[in-house]
Amino acid sequence: MRRELEPWLAGREIRRVELLAPPGPKYAALERASGQRVLSVGRRGKFILAPLSAGDELVIHLGMTGSISAEEPAGAAALHVRVKVHLGGKGPKTLYFRDARRFGRFLVVPAGEYGSLPTLAALGPEPFDETFTVEGFAARLGRSRTAVKTYLLSQRPIAGVGNIYADEALWRARIHPLTPASDVPKAKAAELLGAIRAVLAESIAANGTTLRDYRRVDGGAGGFFERLAVYGKGGQPCPRCGTEMVRTVVGQRGTVHCPHCQRLPRRRAGRAAGGASGRVARART
Repeated sequence: MRRELEPWLAGREIRRVELLAPPGPKYAALERASGQRVLSVGRRGKFILAPLSAGDELVIHLGMTGSISAEEPAGAAALHVRVKVHLGGKGPKTLYFRDARRFGRFLVVPAGEYGSLPTLAALGPEPFDETFTVEGFAARLGRSRTAVKTYLLSQRPIAGVGNIYADEALWRARIHPLTPASDVPKAKAAELLGAIRAVLAESIAANGTTLRDYRRVDGGAGGFFERLAVYGKGGQPCPRCGTEMVRTVVGQRGTVHCPHCQRLPRRRAGRAAGGASGRVARART
């Protein structure tokens, strides 16, 4: 999304921001953007960060159901438009932010001041940062007894890994999602970091994963859905060994793993229970 937004937005003036959702902290200070120029479009983790010409910063997070488009949504989708940004200069004149469940954010803050955005303020290193080493990743995992999947989703050990890509990366690295993060040995941490980088790179190349709500800026769907190995496939055979995959709930998020490829030693299961909710149950097909 950052790559698609930058050539369209960078250098353009924001003439007016129209808020269609009830005001609140998720849509704060949008009026300050009026009259400012978008200097560039950057990214940190899953946040879009667009510095503005008067020293502010536009911060966008899609949440679970958000999307940004250059064309006005039609039909039922039009009911979920929360913000319209009216632009000067050449190109499409309006940016539409649509978010059915209102988990996303679209706000303006003084540049770099993220006190109202604790997740952004506490993000771990970027996954493609060449200075981020296996040693550094293993050290970060070693700080928490939380289930490794829950810890990945916290964004603290590494930025930008959501539910889909956590399942995919853990399956590639053959790590059970309930394994306490601090119990992941360095060799496995290396495999996991490599798997995270690979699955993210592949998904970016395919323009993301569209399950239902996510759309590209031009309205098209992301193409990585067809390449998912485990996410959303509880009850289906593991692509690697053929064992029926199991759906559980880890950290209140639906999770799928292979009980043969991703084993959790019995002595670890109880210690990781704090990262799971509900019983382990096979998904119905």
